[in-house]
Amino acid sequence: MAFQLREAQRAMMALSANPDDTAQAIRVIGAMSGNSGERCFNRFARSSGGQRILREKRELYDILSNLDDLRAMPEGSLGRAIWAFYTSEELSAQGLKAASETAAGEDGYFGGDDDRTRFARRLRELHDVFHVLTGYGRDVRGEVACLAFTYSQTKNTGIGYLALRVLRGAGWRSEMGRVIRQGYWRGRRAEWLIDQDWEALLQQPLEQLREDLRVGPPPEYEHLRSAGAPTLAN
Repeated sequence: MAFQLREAQRAMMALSANPDDTAQAIRVIGAMSGNSGERCFNRFARSSGGQRILREKRELYDILSNLDDLRAMPEGSLGRAIWAFYTSEELSAQGLKAASETAAGEDGYFGGDDDRTRFARRLRELHDVFHVLTGYGRDVRGEVACLAFTYSQTKNTGIGYLALRVLRGAGWRSEMGRVIRQGYWRGRRAEWLIDQDWEALLQQPLEQLREDLRVGPPPEYEHLRSAGAPTLAN
Protein backbone atom coordinates (compact mmCIF):
# COMPACT_ATOMS: atom_id res chain seq x y z
CA MET A 1 0.00 0.00 0.00
CA ALA A 2 1.48 3.34 -1.06
CA PHE A 3 1.83 6.32 1.24
CA GLN A 4 -0.70 9.10 0.68
CA LEU A 5 1.29 12.15 1.72
CA ARG A 6 -1.17 14.79 0.53
CA GLU A 7 -4.04 13.15 2.37
CA ALA A 8 -1.89 12.96 5.50
CA GLN A 9 -0.93 16.63 5.23
CA ARG A 10 -4.55 17.72 4.83
CA ALA A 11 -5.58 15.67 7.85
CA MET A 12 -2.65 17.05 9.88
CA MET A 13 -3.79 20.59 9.14
CA ALA A 14 -7.32 19.76 10.29
CA LEU A 15 -5.96 18.03 13.39
CA SER A 16 -3.81 21.05 14.24
CA ALA A 17 -6.94 23.22 14.11
CA ASN A 18 -8.86 20.80 16.34
CA PRO A 19 -6.70 18.41 18.42
CA ASP A 20 -9.83 16.62 19.63
CA ASP A 21 -10.81 15.47 16.12
CA THR A 22 -9.92 11.81 16.50
CA ALA A 23 -11.13 10.98 12.98
CA GLN A 24 -8.45 13.26 11.51
CA ALA A 25 -5.74 11.54 13.55
CA ILE A 26 -6.94 8.19 12.25
CA ARG A 27 -6.87 9.56 8.69
CA VAL A 28 -3.27 10.69 9.13
CA ILE A 29 -2.27 7.27 10.40
CA GLY A 30 -4.13 5.43 7.66
CA ALA A 31 -2.61 7.57 4.92
CA MET A 32 0.95 6.89 6.03
CA SER A 33 0.75 3.31 7.29
CA GLY A 34 1.87 1.68 4.07
CA ASN A 35 2.48 -2.04 4.65
CA SER A 36 3.38 -1.67 8.31
CA GLY A 37 -0.06 -2.83 9.46
CA GLU A 38 0.36 -6.06 7.51
CA ARG A 39 3.75 -6.68 9.11
CA CYS A 40 2.30 -6.17 12.59
CA PHE A 41 -0.60 -8.49 11.81
CA ASN A 42 1.77 -11.20 10.58
CA ARG A 43 3.77 -11.05 13.80
CA PHE A 44 0.53 -11.21 15.79
CA ALA A 45 -0.79 -14.15 13.76
CA ARG A 46 2.46 -16.10 14.27
CA SER A 47 2.37 -15.73 18.06
CA SER A 48 0.59 -18.27 20.23
CA GLY A 49 -1.45 -15.54 21.93
CA GLY A 50 -2.47 -13.99 18.63
CA GLN A 51 -3.49 -17.34 17.19
CA ARG A 52 -5.71 -18.02 20.18
CA ILE A 53 -7.34 -14.57 19.96
CA LEU A 54 -8.03 -14.98 16.25
CA ARG A 55 -9.27 -18.54 16.66
CA GLU A 56 -11.73 -17.43 19.34
CA LYS A 57 -12.77 -14.38 17.27
CA ARG A 58 -12.46 -12.12 20.27
CA GLU A 59 -13.67 -8.52 20.24
CA LEU A 60 -12.10 -6.42 22.97
CA TYR A 61 -14.68 -3.77 22.18
CA ASP A 62 -17.40 -5.92 23.74
CA ILE A 63 -15.79 -5.49 27.17
CA LEU A 64 -14.55 -1.92 26.87
CA SER A 65 -17.93 -0.65 25.67
CA ASN A 66 -19.71 -1.96 28.80
CA LEU A 67 -19.14 0.62 31.55
CA ASP A 68 -21.08 -1.39 34.11
CA ASP A 69 -18.78 -4.41 33.66
CA LEU A 70 -15.67 -2.24 33.86
CA ARG A 71 -16.93 -0.54 37.02
CA ALA A 72 -17.62 -3.93 38.62
CA MET A 73 -14.01 -5.05 38.20
CA PRO A 74 -11.79 -5.12 41.33
CA GLU A 75 -10.63 -1.85 42.86
CA GLY A 76 -7.13 -1.07 41.57
CA SER A 77 -7.53 -3.25 38.48
CA LEU A 78 -6.77 -2.14 34.94
CA GLY A 79 -10.43 -2.47 33.96
CA ARG A 80 -11.61 -0.33 36.88
CA ALA A 81 -8.99 2.29 35.97
CA ILE A 82 -10.24 2.33 32.38
CA TRP A 83 -13.77 2.94 33.69
CA ALA A 84 -12.44 5.89 35.73
CA PHE A 85 -10.57 7.19 32.67
CA TYR A 86 -13.68 7.03 30.50
CA THR A 87 -15.82 8.65 33.17
CA SER A 88 -13.51 11.53 34.08
CA GLU A 89 -12.54 12.30 30.49
CA GLU A 90 -16.04 11.87 29.06
CA LEU A 91 -14.76 9.26 26.62
CA SER A 92 -16.01 5.84 25.52
CA ALA A 93 -15.07 2.88 23.37
CA GLN A 94 -18.14 3.77 21.32
CA GLY A 95 -16.70 7.20 20.59
CA LEU A 96 -13.42 5.77 19.30
CA LYS A 97 -15.34 3.26 17.20
CA ALA A 98 -17.46 6.04 15.67
CA ALA A 99 -14.38 8.15 14.89
CA SER A 100 -12.64 5.23 13.21
CA GLU A 101 -15.69 4.46 11.09
CA THR A 102 -15.95 8.13 10.08
CA ALA A 103 -12.29 8.13 9.07
CA ALA A 104 -12.63 4.87 7.15
CA GLY A 105 -15.45 6.30 5.05
CA GLU A 106 -17.10 4.17 2.43
CA ASP A 107 -14.46 1.45 2.33
CA GLY A 108 -15.56 0.29 5.78
CA TYR A 109 -12.08 -0.84 6.79
CA PHE A 110 -13.10 -1.69 10.35
CA GLY A 111 -16.32 -3.47 9.46
CA GLY A 112 -15.18 -6.82 8.05
CA ASP A 113 -15.22 -10.26 9.64
CA ASP A 114 -11.81 -11.54 8.50
CA ASP A 115 -8.79 -11.93 10.76
CA ARG A 116 -7.00 -8.79 9.55
CA THR A 117 -10.00 -6.56 10.13
CA ARG A 118 -10.63 -8.09 13.53
CA PHE A 119 -6.98 -7.42 14.36
CA ALA A 120 -7.33 -3.79 13.23
CA ARG A 121 -10.29 -3.35 15.55
CA ARG A 122 -8.31 -4.84 18.44
CA LEU A 123 -5.47 -2.39 17.83
CA ARG A 124 -8.01 0.42 17.85
CA GLU A 125 -9.36 -0.64 21.26
CA LEU A 126 -5.85 -0.99 22.64
CA HIS A 127 -5.36 2.76 22.29
CA ASP A 128 -7.46 3.42 25.40
CA VAL A 129 -5.91 0.46 27.21
CA PHE A 130 -2.46 1.91 26.53
CA HIS A 131 -3.54 5.33 27.79
CA VAL A 132 -4.40 3.88 31.18
CA LEU A 133 -1.57 1.36 31.29
CA THR A 134 1.07 4.00 30.57
CA GLY A 135 -0.54 6.77 32.61
CA TYR A 136 -0.63 9.26 29.73
CA GLY A 137 -3.80 11.38 29.85
CA ARG A 138 -6.04 12.50 27.03
CA ASP A 139 -4.41 15.92 27.08
CA VAL A 140 -2.53 16.95 23.93
CA ARG A 141 0.88 15.87 25.20
CA GLY A 142 -0.46 12.65 26.64
CA GLU A 143 -2.17 11.71 23.37
CA VAL A 144 1.00 12.07 21.31
CA ALA A 145 3.12 10.33 23.95
CA CYS A 146 0.67 7.42 23.91
CA LEU A 147 1.00 7.28 20.12
CA ALA A 148 4.80 7.32 20.39
CA PHE A 149 4.55 4.41 22.84
CA THR A 150 2.24 2.61 20.40
CA TYR A 151 4.63 3.24 17.50
CA SER A 152 7.39 1.43 19.41
CA GLN A 153 5.05 -1.52 19.84
CA THR A 154 3.54 -1.70 16.36
CA LYS A 155 6.16 -0.03 14.11
CA ASN A 156 3.20 1.52 12.27
CA THR A 157 4.70 4.20 10.02
CA GLY A 158 1.47 6.24 10.09
CA ILE A 159 1.64 6.53 13.86
CA GLY A 160 5.33 7.35 13.64
CA TYR A 161 4.68 10.03 11.03
CA LEU A 162 2.07 11.76 13.22
CA ALA A 163 4.27 11.69 16.33
CA LEU A 164 7.31 12.91 14.39
CA ARG A 165 5.39 15.80 12.84
CA VAL A 166 4.30 16.96 16.29
CA LEU A 167 7.81 16.46 17.69
CA ARG A 168 9.40 18.53 14.92
CA GLY A 169 6.83 21.28 15.33
CA ALA A 170 7.18 21.45 19.11
CA GLY A 171 10.95 21.13 19.25
CA TRP A 172 13.18 18.32 20.50
CA ARG A 173 13.90 19.99 23.87
CA SER A 174 10.37 21.24 24.52
CA GLU A 175 8.11 19.65 27.13
CA MET A 176 6.13 18.08 24.29
CA GLY A 177 9.32 16.75 22.74
CA ARG A 178 10.49 15.29 26.04
CA VAL A 179 7.20 13.50 26.67
CA ILE A 180 7.07 12.10 23.12
CA ARG A 181 10.62 10.76 23.37
CA GLN A 182 9.82 9.30 26.76
CA GLY A 183 6.76 7.52 25.38
CA TYR A 184 8.81 6.05 22.53
CA TRP A 185 11.49 4.63 24.82
CA ARG A 186 8.94 3.27 27.27
CA GLY A 187 7.37 1.37 24.39
CA ARG A 188 10.76 0.02 23.38
CA ARG A 189 11.52 -1.26 26.88
CA ALA A 190 8.10 -2.82 27.47
CA GLU A 191 7.12 -6.38 26.63
CA TRP A 192 5.32 -6.82 23.32
CA LEU A 193 1.77 -5.98 24.37
CA ILE A 194 -0.17 -6.54 21.16
CA ASP A 195 -0.83 -10.26 21.65
CA GLN A 196 -1.45 -10.16 25.39
CA ASP A 197 -4.63 -11.67 26.83
CA TRP A 198 -6.19 -8.31 27.69
CA GLU A 199 -9.60 -9.81 28.38
CA ALA A 200 -8.03 -11.56 31.39
CA LEU A 201 -5.56 -8.81 32.26
CA LEU A 202 -8.34 -6.23 32.72
CA GLN A 203 -9.09 -7.95 36.03
CA GLN A 204 -5.49 -7.71 37.25
CA PRO A 205 -3.98 -4.99 39.49
CA LEU A 206 -2.82 -2.11 37.33
CA GLU A 207 0.38 -1.41 39.27
CA GLN A 208 1.43 -5.05 39.07
CA LEU A 209 0.78 -5.12 35.33
CA ARG A 210 2.95 -2.04 34.84
CA GLU A 211 5.77 -3.86 36.58
CA ASP A 212 5.27 -7.28 34.99
CA LEU A 213 4.97 -5.87 31.46
CA ARG A 214 7.91 -3.49 31.97
CA VAL A 215 5.82 -0.41 31.23
CA GLY A 216 7.00 1.45 34.31
CA PRO A 217 5.19 3.84 36.64
CA PRO A 218 3.00 6.73 35.40
CA PRO A 219 5.17 9.63 34.21
CA GLU A 220 5.20 13.13 35.55
CA TYR A 221 4.69 15.80 32.91
CA GLU A 222 2.87 19.09 32.46
CA HIS A 223 -0.55 18.35 31.01
CA LEU A 224 -1.70 20.54 28.14
CA ARG A 225 -5.49 20.46 27.89
CA SER A 226 -7.16 21.29 24.60
CA ALA A 227 -10.06 23.73 24.44
CA GLY A 228 -12.50 20.88 23.85
CA ALA A 229 -11.34 18.66 26.72
CA PRO A 230 -13.61 18.42 29.78
CA THR A 231 -12.66 20.15 33.01
CA LEU A 232 -11.50 17.51 35.46
CA ALA A 233 -12.66 17.50 39.05
CA ASN A 234 -9.99 17.97 41.71
